[in-house]
Amino acid sequence: MVDTSVETAVVGRCLIVRVSGEMDHASAPTLRARFREPIVQGNRFIVLDLSGVPFCDSAGLNVLLAAWRQTDAVAAVLVLACVPAGLRRVLRITGADQVLRVYDTVADAQAAVSG
Repeated sequence: MVDTSVETAVVGRCLIVRVSGEMDHASAPTLRARFREPIVQGNRFIVLDLSGVPFCDSAGLNVLLAAWRQTDAVAAVLVLACVPAGLRRVLRITGADQVLRVYDTVADAQAAVSG
């Protein structure tokens, strides 16, 4: 098991949330809580940097979708950046890429959401 960590940094108008480690059934409860914090705190532009995620199962995907729903409910924006190829494939196969916007880099994501 790979320990999962979440680091945050404010860059301009965006909150960058960098995830490192596996997004799976073991880490899902912690990730769900950590992703909820910035939404509750009123951040309006959130970029999830997933460059450090080597594995994401259905529980991890559900965490991403739940975070998107929560931000959407409060008129905030959540996007993904630096998504590994395997996870991009899962997003495409499941159709989650139709609601989760994906950018190649954090800079691209920041530019798109904070205009």
